[in-house]
Amino acid sequence: MLGKHRSKILVFVVAAILLAACAQLKQCAYEGVNRDDWQQPQRVIAALNVRPGDQVADLGAGGGYFTFRLAEAVGPAGKVYAVDIDRDMVDLIAKRAKQETAANIDPILAKPDDPLLPKAGVDLIFTSNTYHHIDNRIAYFSNLRKYLRPGGRIAIIDFDRRSWLIGLFRHYTPSEFIKPEMEQAGYSLKEEFDFLDRQSFMIFTAKP
Repeated sequence: MLGKHRSKILVFVVAAILLAACAQLKQCAYEGVNRDDWQQPQRVIAALNVRPGDQVADLGAGGGYFTFRLAEAVGPAGKVYAVDIDRDMVDLIAKRAKQETAANIDPILAKPDDPLLPKAGVDLIFTSNTYHHIDNRIAYFSNLRKYLRPGGRIAIIDFDRRSWLIGLFRHYTPSEFIKPEMEQAGYSLKEEFDFLDRQSFMIFTAKP
């Protein structure tokens, strides 16, 4: 009996280790290699012009690459909603937020067609390297209008064709596709940045 009990404990421990490793592998897959070099996160955060106290949604947060940087930018009076449809990633962010006592981060397990943001709305919806994964994008982003506060913005960073490897796996959306889709979803282009080598970076506001 004791041997069987130990075997069950061993199986449980191994399963827990494998699950943790799976989450870490997913995080690595989402964040890529040497991401800081080509993502320029500090410059991105500066371009977003996030203010202390802002409410921000990190849509497709993954392992939290931008989540924790955004949380630092909005400060303790602000809030960052780390939104993802992958429970492993949501749990990973929740665990890290607890470890780092980042009380201004609120992980949300979203639906594929709705981020389930609070009804009070947010000042900024930010998404990086996620746009190309979204189905029915025009309908999806049209639905997001209800989550934007007056003057709220949507910032989209996504891969384009400039990297042959990204193009090979089709994990990209050309900027010439994003602009008309967002136009049809009810938004106007407010700003566009060209300092990212592999990605387009645009900020939109809702049309009146």
